[in-house]
Amino acid sequence: MNPEIEMVTPTAVRLPDVVPDAATLAPDKRPVLSVIVPIFNEEEVIPELHRRITDVLDRIGEPWELVCVNDGSSDRSVSMLTALHEQDARIKVVHFSRNFGHQIAITAGMDYAQGDAVIIIDADLQDPPELIEEMFGKWRAGYEVVYAVRADRRGESRFKLWTASAFYRLLHRITDVEIPLNAGDFRLMDRQVVLTMRRLRENHRFMRGLSSWVGFRQVGIEYQRAERFAGSTKYPLNKMIRLTLDAITSFSYIPLRLSTYFGFFLALFSLLGIVIAVVLRLSGNNVFYGQATTLVVVLFLGGIQLIFLGIIGEYLARIYDDVKARPLYIVAKAYGFADPRDTPLPPAI
Repeated sequence: MNPEIEMVTPTAVRLPDVVPDAATLAPDKRPVLSVIVPIFNEEEVIPELHRRITDVLDRIGEPWELVCVNDGSSDRSVSMLTALHEQDARIKVVHFSRNFGHQIAITAGMDYAQGDAVIIIDADLQDPPELIEEMFGKWRAGYEVVYAVRADRRGESRFKLWTASAFYRLLHRITDVEIPLNAGDFRLMDRQVVLTMRRLRENHRFMRGLSSWVGFRQVGIEYQRAERFAGSTKYPLNKMIRLTLDAITSFSYIPLRLSTYFGFFLALFSLLGIVIAVVLRLSGNNVFYGQATTLVVVLFLGGIQLIFLGIIGEYLARIYDDVKARPLYIVAKAYGFADPRDTPLPPAI
């Protein structure tokens, strides 16, 4: 670990109400490549992450910027990122006022990225920065979205592999949007795609689904996903379940339709049961006498009703969050952005 990283304490820059778009910047100051890295408690990874990404970007030879979004880290990530900006002005840092989540951090990076091509990559180095060169080549060839497809996932448990596979295949079946199988957030997007996605401001975000929803010319690149470089996963089971719910409720009405389908099924089943009960009663069969059968049926139907009420509640909660129209995130401090003002706000869309 480089001890100099923690010694630099530059003055924070307050962001403008509207961050200038790339088209308004002087040509010599406009980056061709922007790399967005959401960061949450990654002090063990930051030095190697910085080295590998900057090596790749320097090798490409185009003007670049690295936008690091600190998602409320509680370790030394804050001071390390700030120090890296002081050493290299091309490294820009956005510090959230608290933890807003991985998908929101990606959104903030896209809001402030100024490059003609914008790359999203996680900080854990499971996604190799060296693949950016191949992505850049595909973009030069005319593709507007270049997403990375995980051909192999090293260092992950069988349970994680099975749940990930089930998640992608479930989405593929129940959504109308063609979300690529085994593709994460690691991708390159043309500026036109980024500007289009800036207009999508729902609170519960599934960014890889949104990038598929907007369309444009897309292509995938397969790669071998490595083990995490250091530290622990920032996506435990509870966050994966939350992301799954966000993905399903954002791109599918099938759970809501299931309540209708199941209601019709139970209604028809009940009619059949009434006919059978009448026939058995007239024939003198006492198989349906007693309270046990009634209690089981009532509990079964009550459980089904609560399940579907919960599904409806998930959709209503998301509508409620969007109606409140709160900002997706709050920036406490930022470094590397021009035209400072008193209040750091996200750019107007």
